[in-house]
Amino acid sequence: MTNLEIARSYLKQSKEIYREAESFRQRGVWHLAVRRSQEAVEMALKGALRYVGIEVPKLHDVGILLRRHKKKFPDDFGKGVDHFSSISRKLRKERETSFYGDEESGTPPG
Repeated sequence: MTNLEIARSYLKQSKEIYREAESFRQRGVWHLAVRRSQEAVEMALKGALRYVGIEVPKLHDVGILLRRHKKKFPDDFGKGVDHFSSISRKLRKERETSFYGDEESGTPPG
């Protein structure tokens, strides 16, 4: 399988996961909407990295890799890398709360 095939597969998965996130959002199931949103962004960004030939590590926030390899992306995408990286970082943090809650504030995951 080539990087391009893997990238396409990741993007296809990202779209399906996003549909799940949207469904959870519409039903007010916020913790699952956050989890799926994070996963959709993660898969899309990993697909973008594979598209330009970058091997993707098994971690949830690939923002640092996006920034490190910014010049390898087409100009339109490259201009958004800092923004995409920021979104990835924020969603990773929110994902943790959606799984475990926040003990300091007494907020449960759901």
